[in-house]
Amino acid sequence: MSFDTTHDPELKSWVPGANAADTDFPIQNLPLGVFRLPGQAHGRPGVAIGDQVLDLAAAAHAGALSPEAARALHGCWDANSGATLNPLMARGPAARRALRQSLSHALADGAAAQAVLHGCLHAQGEVEMLLPCQIGDYTDFYTGIHHATAVGKLFRPDNALLPNYKWVPIGYHGRGSSIVASGQALRRPNGQVKGPNDEAPRFAPSQRLDYELELGAFIGGGNALGEPIAMAQAEDHLFGLVLLNDWSARDIQAWEYQPLGPFLAKNFGTSISPWIVTPEALAPFRRPFSRPPEDPQPLPYLDSPANRSQGSLDIALEVWLQTARMRADGQPHVRLMRSNFKDSYWTLAQLITHHASNGCNLSAGDLLGSGTQSGPEAGQGGSLLELSHGGKQPIPLPNGEARTFLQDGDSVELRAACEAPGWRRIGFGRCEGTVLAAPPA
Repeated sequence: MSFDTTHDPELKSWVPGANAADTDFPIQNLPLGVFRLPGQAHGRPGVAIGDQVLDLAAAAHAGALSPEAARALHGCWDANSGATLNPLMARGPAARRALRQSLSHALADGAAAQAVLHGCLHAQGEVEMLLPCQIGDYTDFYTGIHHATAVGKLFRPDNALLPNYKWVPIGYHGRGSSIVASGQALRRPNGQVKGPNDEAPRFAPSQRLDYELELGAFIGGGNALGEPIAMAQAEDHLFGLVLLNDWSARDIQAWEYQPLGPFLAKNFGTSISPWIVTPEALAPFRRPFSRPPEDPQPLPYLDSPANRSQGSLDIALEVWLQTARMRADGQPHVRLMRSNFKDSYWTLAQLITHHASNGCNLSAGDLLGSGTQSGPEAGQGGSLLELSHGGKQPIPLPNGEARTFLQDGDSVELRAACEAPGWRRIGFGRCEGTVLAAPPA
């Protein structure tokens, strides 16, 4: 990835909150999303800057964006149907970069557009964040080797990783219709469960509800049916990243997953953070990708010089939990774990290339989940299944409560940020969801 003036760590914004050292959204980030104003029926496209949202429709209407940026946004909002970023996504990386350049120039300290754009800002705390685009298809991968190994040991102590894991990116098709934006509560699912001593399954609320800490990758420009995407072009099809919580009902999953894999244990709800962080914002945090020398190296179609030199991303990931009692007592979320996406066994480019390697056509707005991102150390599990060792070791909380799996009223919050010497911190915002009681079974 190349750097330009938008990455300058000394660049300041005339929006005060964007200059705070701990903000997720400095002017070097400029993530994209869709928001709704109070009392409005439809959403509008926006960009996060500090603690504010810049209304992109209003900015374009005021003539504060470059002609190239205005063209990039064409079709992203309509007075009758609302907003979606799909048209921008479909236009590819050149349009996205033109928009970033224009926004960086307009929001920089001393910019002539300040007087016009000041009226296009809204406090993030006063708007409702919506899904950023129409999600056509959703595929969840299994790239976290530490998660795969830990879970495998729980179910197959003598054969934790299946033979194909180190050769092929494992994934399954999820359900796009049940993806929701951060802040929306989800009901505990009902489903068939069968304990080890049960004579027959029963239909009941899940008692082993879990979260999974993941990243989500949105596809930009797609490919035609039958035309694979080569590694050299894979990242041209990447629009940006969000946090993703792949809520999981472990007891339903254990009964249903053989022989075809996850189904109702996964598709009752998936939460994503509302702001899409672009590849340009993440450029300073690229890292080399490599495999242990004793492991199989990627097959040629999943390999490239660029992927080896900068295919990995240094993104610190965290899970925070707040119980209903903590909330009632005014106590904030507490951190349960921390890991890093650079430990992923496969890169984003490899996921995109493999998904299309059989000619499968990807489309703008499709979403790829990374799989649970656990770390190599004890206590770095990206799910309660790992942290509680399959429910056998309750996790103590500071207020005296404990958890093996989620209870009704629990709020799970995912957080992520990139930090490196000489660069501004780039955050993802938060992905939060609260567990509601199951409907009557």
